[in-house]
Amino acid sequence: MKINAKRFILFVCQSNSGRSQMAQAFFNHRHQKTKAISAGIKPDREIHPWTIKVMEEVGIDVSHQGTRLLTYELMRKADKIIIMDSGIKSYLPAEFLPKIINWRIKQPWGKPIRKVRTIRDSIEKHIKQL
Repeated sequence: MKINAKRFILFVCQSNSGRSQMAQAFFNHRHQKTKAISAGIKPDREIHPWTIKVMEEVGIDVSHQGTRLLTYELMRKADKIIIMDSGIKSYLPAEFLPKIINWRIKQPWGKPIRKVRTIRDSIEKHIKQL
């Protein structure tokens, strides 16, 4: 995907099928002047069904969003890089460290849907503070 926005925030997680997708959707739903995109270190083929479900519960459709591999070009162009947990930081080149914000959001893999809702709500609170 080509990034046409002049300014954008990059949300990064491991698989780009849960946390970063939720963050992208919440951000783009709330902000008009800056765009958000998301990417993953090892992206899944598609967004996790529970991600789609918990976002539908708050009136946001993420089913059209695709997963994306994190690239050097995305990191270079991003105004800010928001990582979902500390483990991701080790995958990023040191030159981008000044752009990184670590949210420390728990991984939703294998969690019951009520926990995925809690993760969603935590992400939404972080977005509101931006």
